[in-house]
Amino acid sequence: MKPTLLVLAAGMGSRYGGVKQIDSVGKNGECLLDFAAFDAKKCGFGNVVFIIRKDIEADFRARLFDRVAANFDASYVFQGRESLLTQDEISKTVDRKKPWGTIHAVLCAEEKIKAPFAVINSDDYYGREAFQTLGNYLSSINNASTEHAMVGYVLGNTMSKSGSVSRGVCTVKDGYLDSIVENTKISYEGEGIVSELDSGKVSLTGKEWVSMNLFGFTPKAFEGFHEYWDNFRKEGLYTEKKEALLPVAASDIVKNGEGRIKFFTSSESWFGMTYPEDREIVKQEIAKKIAGGYYPEKLWANS
Repeated sequence: MKPTLLVLAAGMGSRYGGVKQIDSVGKNGECLLDFAAFDAKKCGFGNVVFIIRKDIEADFRARLFDRVAANFDASYVFQGRESLLTQDEISKTVDRKKPWGTIHAVLCAEEKIKAPFAVINSDDYYGREAFQTLGNYLSSINNASTEHAMVGYVLGNTMSKSGSVSRGVCTVKDGYLDSIVENTKISYEGEGIVSELDSGKVSLTGKEWVSMNLFGFTPKAFEGFHEYWDNFRKEGLYTEKKEALLPVAASDIVKNGEGRIKFFTSSESWFGMTYPEDREIVKQEIAKKIAGGYYPEKLWANS
């Protein structure tokens, strides 16, 4: 059974200042997600499911989806503020502006998931090696397996010179994820790297393994995701900025003994669309890969 690629593309782009998931970075108007879908198809994924906001649907179709769907089995679902909530919860959270988070997004797509699946962000470049690794692994397991997976990156390869980044710092034991601690504000400070935590600043070496939200799950993981989301709804719904985060829910699967997450690694250097200044960097990096033959001049045959 070929795995599914699930793309988290409903973000607000508050630091970027726009809908970065459909911003053009390729020579023929391709978005960063064109290259992710192209790599996934090349690495054995059977289809791609995008999670988007209803208000960007028209632009999303015109600038990305219709092109991808002409070349790959593609579909999309909506993540909205009212999705998966009761009427009482909706009325009590009417002033909430921030999205509910990445676990909420994944649960919005549950009905579309019929096979083991990989999850990616819409604004990060992961590299074909990572898709090949996860594609091979997910193709080898069945829907009931509790042996999930992820690809970790070296922190120093995932930093932005434009500002702080959010990364889940991982500990690994015997080839499996032991824990993930969300660090929401990691940045350069002088010659070093620091993480700003509630308890104060902590220095990092840059050699730590971090999560870039590149996970591989079987549908069995939805049991743990629902448990995490139900617990979040009891308190997190009524906290202005709290979000239900995929790395935390993944870590809970391990902590609660509900499964294991095999830890694969990638030496690829990250680039992505976090800040407005990043767009030019991404365009240059994509152009280099095209010039080197990594991608064809025309990415999709039917476009």
